[in-house]
Amino acid sequence: MNSPRRTVKVAAPVLVAVAAGVVAVAVLPTSPPAGGSGQAKAAATPVARRPVEDRSDPATWTLPIEPYLFSKAEVRAMNRSRDRLIADCAKDAGLPDSGPAYDGPGTDGRTETDLRYGIHDAALAARRGYHPDAADQEARDRAMAAGAVDPAGADADVLRGCSASAGLTVPAPVQAEVVQAIMRDSYAESAKTPEVVAVFARWSACMKAKGYSYAKPTDVDDDPRFHARDGVGDVEIATATADVACRTRIPVAKVWFEAESALQTKAIRANQDVLNTVRAGVEQAVGRAAAADRAVGAADS
Repeated sequence: MNSPRRTVKVAAPVLVAVAAGVVAVAVLPTSPPAGGSGQAKAAATPVARRPVEDRSDPATWTLPIEPYLFSKAEVRAMNRSRDRLIADCAKDAGLPDSGPAYDGPGTDGRTETDLRYGIHDAALAARRGYHPDAADQEARDRAMAAGAVDPAGADADVLRGCSASAGLTVPAPVQAEVVQAIMRDSYAESAKTPEVVAVFARWSACMKAKGYSYAKPTDVDDDPRFHARDGVGDVEIATATADVACRTRIPVAKVWFEAESALQTKAIRANQDVLNTVRAGVEQAVGRAAAADRAVGAADS
């Protein structure tokens, strides 16, 4: 499985990341801490996250890098604020309302860790195999289709201007380059660690006993038979059900999560000064979005 992708609506992105050249050094998880452990500046106050984890539910786990990125909830909130500003600007320019942007569940999991290491919901697997919940998918497809076309007769320059104007008030929630690199590299490198390779082998043996031949969990995710948009077949459901059953017996997700967390911790230490700046930018951007919402609410009341 490739590292889950975050789909973000960005019309005129305002990056909160520091300059790319600053973070080009030592972003790999295997890099040693730069300048010694005592040289990093004191970290900013972490962004508020979700409740205490449930060891049986990967969606409740938190990776070390998460305080330095925009959470899914923050992305949705910031995009709501931007959409509202763009809509108001377009209305003032005489353009028709194109309708609200989609603001429901995504197809890449409830949280960063929900589907990062594979499926784990037995009930959903029995209904949908490797596909997202049918109601969530339908709602998302319907909303995306409705918002895919610009208002009839809309002036592209006006729309671009409204987007740029909104970006000055609420920056687009673009993940910092260093954070993206750590997320990407730690995922790939953790899959090669001895403990993860070993748990993959145990999972593979379990699947083999059930009649399925996959060397590792990412192989089943890449099976092209399970990516059709027009329905979920019996083979997919049977495979997914077996997959979750093996994951229930063999802690694939937990072992993988722990290995990746260790690599991310090393990478964070190597880039602590840069990441402190990134985190401050995240908090500032989220705060600006909240302030914009309050201002709009006050104007509407």
